[in-house]
Amino acid sequence: MARHVAEQVRSSGGRPGPGSRADAVVRIRGLRVVRGATEAIRSLDLTVPGGAVVGLLGPSGSGKTTLMRAIVGVQVVAAGTVEVLGRPAGDPSLRREVAYVTQAPSVYPDLTVGENLRYFATLLRTGPDDVARVLDAVDLTAGAGRRVGTLSGGERSRVSLAAALLGSPRLLVLDEPTVGLDPVLRRDLWNLFGRLAASGASLLVSSHVMDEAVRCDRLLLMRDGAILADDTLASLLERTGTAYAEHAFLALVEGASEAAR
Repeated sequence: MARHVAEQVRSSGGRPGPGSRADAVVRIRGLRVVRGATEAIRSLDLTVPGGAVVGLLGPSGSGKTTLMRAIVGVQVVAAGTVEVLGRPAGDPSLRREVAYVTQAPSVYPDLTVGENLRYFATLLRTGPDDVARVLDAVDLTAGAGRRVGTLSGGERSRVSLAAALLGSPRLLVLDEPTVGLDPVLRRDLWNLFGRLAASGASLLVSSHVMDEAVRCDRLLLMRDGAILADDTLASLLERTGTAYAEHAFLALVEGASEAAR
């Protein structure tokens, strides 16, 4: 079974492998984030390769959103460095090159889908062709005239994703982008992520749904503010002797607990 899943991993994207560590889009060294008396991120080192779909997986409260906020430069950090595309995270020069989609839809509910996208396109100095492109990418062309406030939660999330795709950013940081979507839309979005990576973009996609691991080029498994594993799914399954990502994660958690005793 593990071999079968690994073969799925190799065949799901149909694209070249992710960039090497030398082509990293994100480099983190000694990152530490403290919230009150809680250490949300604990001395974390991390490198995210370019041209890949990297999955950030872990249970709720493991630090995934905090890590993503640090990468896009909106999180106060206690220590460490975060470098994105060769520059400090949050550098003004990165605004057109890094897009961040939060769990909560970040669009205006009183505007239509098209009005939202035309507004953001104006800020980014892109044109109507770009708006049409992103509407098609998230399958919302037919709904461009609908007011966002009347949409379902999943549809609003797709509008936020469309806004993030404007201007073709080099790095997309997506926090739980498939939450609330039906299986068909989830599949379509993951296919879109694969096409974006094949075109040269880099994606960091968080999820607490372990079965989405098979769609990623590389996995970061996170728990309690630390990275438990940074590897391909095939390698993780082989290393843990398991058949599924969830079982591999549990095996790593148990191993870490035993090592801490």
